Amino acid sequence: MPSPSAPAPSAGSLAIDIRQLPWMRRLAVDYAFAFDALAPFYAGNPQHDEAWREAITRVHAAPPRAGAALAALLQAQQSARQAPPEAREAAAALADPRAVAVITGQQAGLFGGPLYTLHKAITAITLARRVSTDYGVRAVPIFWIDAEDHDWEEVRGCTVLDDEQQPHTIQLADLDGAGDRSIGRLVLGDQAAAAIDALGAALPATEFTADLLAMLRDAYAPGQSMSAAFGRVLEHMLGRHGLVVYDASDPATKSIVGPLFAKALDNPGRTAQLAIEAGADLEGRGYHAQVEAVEHSAPLFLMNGARQAIRVHGQTAVVGDQEMPLAEVAALATASPERFSPNVLLRPLVQDSIFPTICYVGGPAELAYLGQLKGVYAHFGVPMPLIAPRASASVVDSATLRMLAKHDVPMAGYQRQDELTLNQLLERQLPPAIDASFADAGAALQARMDAVTSAAATVDATLENAAKSTLGKMQHDLQALHGKVVQAAKKKDETLRRQFRRTQSQLFPNGQPQEREVGAVWLLNRYGPAAVDRLVDVLPFDVGHHWLLTI
Repeated sequence: MPSPSAPAPSAGSLAIDIRQLPWMRRLAVDYAFAFDALAPFYAGNPQHDEAWREAITRVHAAPPRAGAALAALLQAQQSARQAPPEAREAAAALADPRAVAVITGQQAGLFGGPLYTLHKAITAITLARRVSTDYGVRAVPIFWIDAEDHDWEEVRGCTVLDDEQQPHTIQLADLDGAGDRSIGRLVLGDQAAAAIDALGAALPATEFTADLLAMLRDAYAPGQSMSAAFGRVLEHMLGRHGLVVYDASDPATKSIVGPLFAKALDNPGRTAQLAIEAGADLEGRGYHAQVEAVEHSAPLFLMNGARQAIRVHGQTAVVGDQEMPLAEVAALATASPERFSPNVLLRPLVQDSIFPTICYVGGPAELAYLGQLKGVYAHFGVPMPLIAPRASASVVDSATLRMLAKHDVPMAGYQRQDELTLNQLLERQLPPAIDASFADAGAALQARMDAVTSAAATVDATLENAAKSTLGKMQHDLQALHGKVVQAAKKKDETLRRQFRRTQSQLFPNGQPQEREVGAVWLLNRYGPAAVDRLVDVLPFDVGHHWLLTI
């Protein structure tokens, strides 16, 4: 597997060291460049060949899974969504007991979610292909739709860029039960039609727009759940590359993890305790704990209309506001596991109990919280997979790459929403003689007024402060004049200002990194389905860099 110093994947690209990005926390940086410092918290370094071999061995040594039953469940979901044949073939391959999985996942964001969702899925596809080639086992890329999440505000919106590269956010009107029911249980009515109309109005018209909007109208038709609609969009983008989409809200797979739920209730506080201990260890080493686990809580929710937390006091469980014997809740988890949902600490283990997972592809926040779970995996006897950081990239045009290459402004400098970076850039465009003349004037003013101050003090010591005050006013006036010259240059060089704003809008729409803010549908509208195929070819697995790519 490649190292953080991987070369550029192609011409028309630029690699940005993640250590230059102010939003990257120390844990994610050290994971890429100083993994040994974090090794105790993970199952292996995904940049090392031997770690992959060991991950495959662990999965093959685990108790056999119901591979044929799992493949049939996946194919039933795919049939309902009319998945492409390549995705169905990949799901069928999981019936082979030696097949392994490379998994990623995300909430069911509107119209396919932000670009990093696409980047996660492509990273899983890339790694699965490499495993199949390098290690002689069939590796299947899986996308886990976190459809049991309840965060409606997280999934209801989609942002795209217009003709002027300005961001527009489209929001879906509230669905019945939004905020109370899980995302997978929210059913679309007529709300999506208005959102798709708004999307069409915001997107620049291209040769791909009509087909894109028709695909979305089909996916988000009345009667579809939010998770099913999201799955259709994801399969439209990547199903032909063999991506298998799994809707976690499907109750049919809960029987596979019923024993895991029961064990979680045998010692209900142990999961939280182990995560708290790992978090404290991380903080003691100078990192951060991503998840603040709650003591005396079971790592499960009871799905009783709304999602209800389970708190435990001795042999009594408090479910919502109702007290129940803990043994009764445990028996219910065994008999009706479909009525339960894992919390953030147990969800990865549910995933890796269902699938033969050798690697999970996650973002920086996931990387951090999974570092608190090594002891949890050991407690439940589930093999912990490798954790691979997702590919990180911004899709830009050639003009943006030229702007970055021409001017010595770091990428992070474009994130500022004030005019400081632009002013600094414009100042550097002034003829050197102007800056030199202002510098000379400032030095001469200082020297002459120092002499005046000394002379005045010999006449009357009280005049020294007056002379200094006069110097301050003169320096202020000189600086104000310099500012007026800069402003005149800004007006004169409107071309540079437009180039700066355009680059800023592409890299940081609404002040946020493009991959977190802009929806994948913007890419499909601008470049067509071939853009996704192109990203599959060029998006590198490179844990140490953020890539700027042209399509």
